[in-house]
Amino acid sequence: MRYWMYMGSLGGPKEAMEVLREMEVNGFSPSIVTYNSLISACARDGLLEEAMELKTQMVEKGIKPDVFTYTTLLSGFEKAGKDESAMKVFEEMRSAGCKPNICTFNALIKMHGNRGNFAEMKKVFEEIKTSQCAADIVTWNTLLSVFGQNGLDSEVSGVFKEMKRAGFVPERDTFNTLISAYSRCGSFDQAMDVYKRMLEAGVTPDLSTYNAVLAALARGGLWEQSEKVLAEMKDGRCKPNELTYSSLLHAYANGKEIERMQTLAEEIYSGIVEPHAVILKTLVLVNSKSDLLKETERAFVELRKKGFSPDIITLNAMVSIYGRRQMVTKANEILNFMTESGFTPSLTTYNSLMYMYSRSGNFERAEEILREILARGIKPDIISYNTVIYAYCRNGRMREASRVFLELRESGLIADVITYNTFIASYAADSMFVEAIDVVRYMIKDGCKPNQNTYNSIVDWYCKLSRRDEAHMFINNLRKLDPHVSKEEECRLSERITNKWS
Repeated sequence: MRYWMYMGSLGGPKEAMEVLREMEVNGFSPSIVTYNSLISACARDGLLEEAMELKTQMVEKGIKPDVFTYTTLLSGFEKAGKDESAMKVFEEMRSAGCKPNICTFNALIKMHGNRGNFAEMKKVFEEIKTSQCAADIVTWNTLLSVFGQNGLDSEVSGVFKEMKRAGFVPERDTFNTLISAYSRCGSFDQAMDVYKRMLEAGVTPDLSTYNAVLAALARGGLWEQSEKVLAEMKDGRCKPNELTYSSLLHAYANGKEIERMQTLAEEIYSGIVEPHAVILKTLVLVNSKSDLLKETERAFVELRKKGFSPDIITLNAMVSIYGRRQMVTKANEILNFMTESGFTPSLTTYNSLMYMYSRSGNFERAEEILREILARGIKPDIISYNTVIYAYCRNGRMREASRVFLELRESGLIADVITYNTFIASYAADSMFVEAIDVVRYMIKDGCKPNQNTYNSIVDWYCKLSRRDEAHMFINNLRKLDPHVSKEEECRLSERITNKWS
């Protein structure tokens, strides 16, 4: 009895394994509770191979895995981005005749939702209704979180209304989830309004609340406000944890406060702030987004050195920074590691690879990757198509670029200003101003509003080709082309010509 009670209170898998060895030495047989505690500790630290090995051991000892065993493993693989492994666990669970509980269903909803597989997520939700389980507050909070992560604020509001209709009263976790969901949708005011309503309802903020507020502030790069919240927490309201410092790192990165970010990084490496796996993964991510190669690689090395397993987000950050710098060998090393380790490459992974090849001499490889992801059943987004269009445009292959553009439209996606600007800049660079202006006309008709870059590329190329009069003529006739263009924009472009010419 004392062993399994102690097992549940241990901080890490190494300590737990020592207790397991001590049990066996003293003639105590490990129970399913013992193994589940160990599996949980390993999964929590991302040691999934060790967790699976423990499951194998318990089966060999004649102990049948239960719903807790399978759900813990499924959740661990989901969190690491290893969808195939997660589904294998679920299939094994079903084959073994072990019925899923609501925790299992919640983990599946989270996995499908986080990957944007809303059809599969809905199937799981419907299965809950037909099974002996009932949706709980975690189910609703997971749905709110998933839609929030995908920027679907109308769905967030819809789920919240449905949740209340089902008789669930919002509690602290719901408020925390709503704050996070709205901030992920870019609805900062709504997130803060939820926080205000939470306080008005007499619900006391906890660590998760503060972390949700910090995450919202971080997305806006509001580092000064983030530091104030951290100071409040340190003053006795709540002890900061790894998520607190991760949000602070994001706030510094989004606020372009690189020096502050690096100062905090040194505190993490030196141990002043505990170098938790989440914090080290965040360091990889924020350094990659800030295009700091050495710092990104250092954080990745530190993560591995501490014995933590990288997740799909961390690996995507590495592919991204190597891709942006045309470090093809390094990017492929990470991709091979992902494959060998059982990770499922995401659309983000493939978009980074397409970007890398679109800027290289092997630019046609970008479309080959697009074909690969379509064959895998992954739906490309606007970034995917824009990247391939750019690859062809920058190499003067306008026919191929137009073909991909048509495919973009047929897929149901809407071309954005980046799509059109890519064509306009390429035509202007080739002195094909008639074609460039035709694209402007088409984009306006298509409901896409031109921005400064749209007209800059045309004016700049006129100037580069010493065709100043034509540049002025373009501005003089601009209102005919774009009736909504402002007087300020016309003046800005005229001034630009003067500056370029001088």
